[in-house]
Amino acid sequence: MQGSRFTFGPFVLDSGAGTLLRGDAPVAVGYRGLKLLAALVEKPGEILGKAALMDAAWPGTAVEEGNLTVQIAQLRKLLGPATDGGEWIVTVPRIGYRFTGAVEELGRDQPKPLPLPGKPSIAVLPFVNVSNDPEQESFADGLTEDLITDLSGISGLFVIARNSAFAYKGKAMNVRGIAQDLGVRYLLEGSARRAAGRVRINAQLVDAVSGDHLWAERFDRSLDDIFAVQDEVTGKIMEALLRRLRTPPPRNPPRNLEAYDLCLRARRLMDDSPQTAQEAHLMLTRATLLDPDYAEPYRWLAMNHWMGWVHSGGPTEASRSVALELARKAVALDPNDAGCRWVLAYLLAYDRSFAESDTQFAKAIELDPNEADIWAVLSDISVLAGRVEEGLEQIRKAFRLNPFPASWYYLTLGQAQYAAGDYEAAVETLRRDETYRTSSRRFLAASLAQLGRLDEARAEVELFLVGNPHFTIRHWARTEPFRDAATLEHFVDGCRKAGLPE
Repeated sequence: MQGSRFTFGPFVLDSGAGTLLRGDAPVAVGYRGLKLLAALVEKPGEILGKAALMDAAWPGTAVEEGNLTVQIAQLRKLLGPATDGGEWIVTVPRIGYRFTGAVEELGRDQPKPLPLPGKPSIAVLPFVNVSNDPEQESFADGLTEDLITDLSGISGLFVIARNSAFAYKGKAMNVRGIAQDLGVRYLLEGSARRAAGRVRINAQLVDAVSGDHLWAERFDRSLDDIFAVQDEVTGKIMEALLRRLRTPPPRNPPRNLEAYDLCLRARRLMDDSPQTAQEAHLMLTRATLLDPDYAEPYRWLAMNHWMGWVHSGGPTEASRSVALELARKAVALDPNDAGCRWVLAYLLAYDRSFAESDTQFAKAIELDPNEADIWAVLSDISVLAGRVEEGLEQIRKAFRLNPFPASWYYLTLGQAQYAAGDYEAAVETLRRDETYRTSSRRFLAASLAQLGRLDEARAEVELFLVGNPHFTIRHWARTEPFRDAATLEHFVDGCRKAGLPE
């Protein structure tokens, strides 16, 4: 329903913006009430059961039925009598509620097309696994991700991040529509088949504006040549588009395909849960044993330890030490890998080695200015350093490179908006489906508290503490990489007002 607008009587409900207008005047309806009203208005005349309504307003949360009754009563009071003198919302005894008014859907707000960058722009669509073995899916995905990484390091080229490219996996869409969604001119698409020690790759480069195929080729090689094939595909694209742009510095490919496969599988498990993080840890450790000179498993092991801090309520000094050691080893093994550099930079900031962190971030951007994750994590560090406008610009850049990002991008954006004092925007960001139910609730609660919406703030704190029972303001403030006293006090003030434990 995001972006839908409905009109009934004198009211206009914009479910995407989270607003209800009577004429031109806003109606002061709460977040839960808006969710309930949107669910009812979307299906006028239909009886909606209490369970469905409670799920709409309190997704994934067990609440007393009395909360629903209270919210419906408040909605009736705010809406007043219907145009026929009756009620807009009618109770169906022992079942639920029904919206009785005549509703007109005004349509969905269409997002403005993203402007094309002032340099060649490309997205690599997920390569299709054309083998009969579903186990080879991760191989095709890994090929896609590696090509994105290779192209991303080319100066003068704008490359869409992997999260956004994979939003189209398995979907049938025309290339022009995808290119308009992502704001790029060129698309690389293809397929991969791996069997009996060989790999067959088909790839083609399309100009989405003209519809022309600029280049297409088939590669049929020994599986041992897979990384040489990736280099060749990257070179062909450069030849077709970028003739005078510099070649990216060479990276160190893995020497063991099993280690490569383990890394592909492990990095998909990193953020899911403490249990899958443990599984990823075992895979990555195995990869380091199989290929001790392969940098990527060390990079992800460093992040795996850092995520352990998050899940356990840490960090501990031991975890800090191990994570930093692993990140430094990854950079030493592959100094031209921007991913290894930003992981080290991020962990150095949490270790308060700020000068070295800044140097590593600068080097990561030099190596790969298109890596959206660099800009997103740098935004986090900049905001906590008190450089709020800089942090906002960095997270906006991350979203442009990665229009369909991971949920933590919204947490970072909401944090920056809170720091800027734009609490309404922070609430809207942190209540998006993409990030709601995560640790972003602490910033949501602080934003609501700063707006004086203390009941809502307390409710978010209660939900946050279910997943983070050991959280305290003091520990969080001590372990976050704050460099600016005023920024620190601003965050602590919001947390206290919201009722987070000291």
